[in-house]
Amino acid sequence: MSATATSLQTEYAFVLPRGYVSDDGTVHREGVMRLATARDEILPLRDPRVRENEAYLSVVLLARVIVRLGTITDVHAGVVETLFAADLAFLQDLYRRINQEGHTLAAVTCPSCGHDFQVDVAGDAPGGS
Repeated sequence: MSATATSLQTEYAFVLPRGYVSDDGTVHREGVMRLATARDEILPLRDPRVRENEAYLSVVLLARVIVRLGTITDVHAGVVETLFAADLAFLQDLYRRINQEGHTLAAVTCPSCGHDFQVDVAGDAPGGS
């Protein structure tokens, strides 16, 4: 096997639709999410916040797998819970895509001409979101 056939992408760059606004007013849009491990999916189930409110699971889970958000490298649940709803939905979809489907591509159709093509929903490619 060649080196490229055995390599595995474990981190995915992304650009948030709106961005996280830190306490100093800086907007952080670019980030990196890593693949989740079994431990990442199991440990949040023991978290008291998740036991009290199952909807909090995605907040804790995303906080475990987001490696960087702008200049922030300590992405914790407090950061994730203050994201705009559009950014949270984007990250939940990205998580699902990279961990279940193995990629960040989405099939789309041009509403004007009907042409089918793929876009990288992570948004880090030239011309991305």
